[in-house]
Amino acid sequence: MLTTPEKRAFFDRWAPHYDILLPSVFYQAVHVRLLDSVQLPVPATVLDVGCGTGKLLQRLAVNFPTLRGIGVDYSAAMLRQAQQKSRYRDRLQFLKGDVVSLPWADATCDGVFCAISFLHYAEPEQALRSIRRVLKPGGRFFLADFTPPRWASVEPVVTHVMPGGVRFYSAEARAALGQAAGLRCERHAYLLGPVLFSQFVRSD
Repeated sequence: MLTTPEKRAFFDRWAPHYDILLPSVFYQAVHVRLLDSVQLPVPATVLDVGCGTGKLLQRLAVNFPTLRGIGVDYSAAMLRQAQQKSRYRDRLQFLKGDVVSLPWADATCDGVFCAISFLHYAEPEQALRSIRRVLKPGGRFFLADFTPPRWASVEPVVTHVMPGGVRFYSAEARAALGQAAGLRCERHAYLLGPVLFSQFVRSD
């Protein structure tokens, strides 16, 4: 499973206030920097896993006027916020789901995004295989998440700041996980503080 019932309940409680709290402000700044690094075909079909209240998809819809996207999250309360605030209901959908069993057909996405949610995945290998499955050949996976401190000697670095804990991976660990799932890492770049952007491609 992607998460524990306790973690899902944590995000359900957080959802009504999520967009006005400091972490969300920080995450939205990460989104701006992430999109500076993203190129997509026109038109594009994309998936945002762990979409939360849908802020990243909203920005994508602005930047790419022909884009169509689906946001997937395991928190029903987060999805309600995303649906209520969506300004692009003709192009964006929000669905309840799990990253390891994505509600999308094989090889249909030009891009998959994962911004500050990979750290919650208890089964990262399965998550990446699922992401690869829905990507078209040549499609790209855009990952932005926190990295562990440079002095960390064991990966992943696990902290228990919330139910189920969170996991941090270095650039090297991300590349190795991607390679095992059939995703080739193209580049890394720091976006804001310890948040690292990693771009992968499905190369077959």
